[in-house]
Amino acid sequence: MTRMAGFSSPLLLGFDELERMLDRVSKTAGDGYPPYNIERVKANGQPETLRITLAVAGFAESDLDITLEKNQLTIRGKQKDEPGREFLHRGIAARQFQRSFVLAEGIEIAGASLENGLLSINLTRHEPEQVVRKISISPGN
Repeated sequence: MTRMAGFSSPLLLGFDELERMLDRVSKTAGDGYPPYNIERVKANGQPETLRITLAVAGFAESDLDITLEKNQLTIRGKQKDEPGREFLHRGIAARQFQRSFVLAEGIEIAGASLENGLLSINLTRHEPEQVVRKISISPGN
């Protein structure tokens, strides 16, 4: 991948990780399955909460796997074919999927639930403390 002009600026020091993260996001775009929603859940006095909801009808809890590695949330689903079942027509495929989301620093996973074919993952973002630090100047040689 060629370097983006914005990240080559000498004023943006230490943003190499952000460039790598954008590269990861572009590679995980994938197809549109399963469909998902991302919503902001507002609660008075609580930290900001985001909810990712995926439509995973037909998947049991044991068919789903949720992992977080290096700020990348990955949801995988794999259904098992049941031996001995004979289909005259199969319109509902036993399909596997992988959906990934890159999370910003400071976002934590509060929990996940599966209800009525919808997998919901709640994320919280705590406001970072604003710290101002005075840098002392030491005399030269």
